[in-house]
Amino acid sequence: MTSHAGTPITPDDRARLDPVFMQVILDAQAQAQQTQPAQGGNLAAMFHRETVTDALQGCAMLIAGWNQGRVDDAGLTRAAKALRALNLSDLAGRLENLRNIAAPQD
Repeated sequence: MTSHAGTPITPDDRARLDPVFMQVILDAQAQAQQTQPAQGGNLAAMFHRETVTDALQGCAMLIAGWNQGRVDDAGLTRAAKALRALNLSDLAGRLENLRNIAAPQD
């Protein structure tokens, strides 16, 4: 059974908002990859790599969902959690705002 959980995006909104969406995703990917482990040692390095991988996989899930016309909830949660673990809370917040990307503007 495939889950399609996420905020639906109309084709028109997707076309119009694609540059904004992709810029946030690309920023998240780049900044996650530029982080360093908080401490020295092999264990810290291993956990850091896993966290960066989670951020990148969450972003990949978001891109896949976007291409299917939705903001993927699982990808958003995974990427935001990993970004917070990498001390990128502001970026995690920007990512979470994608949930409202197609909300009507007043």
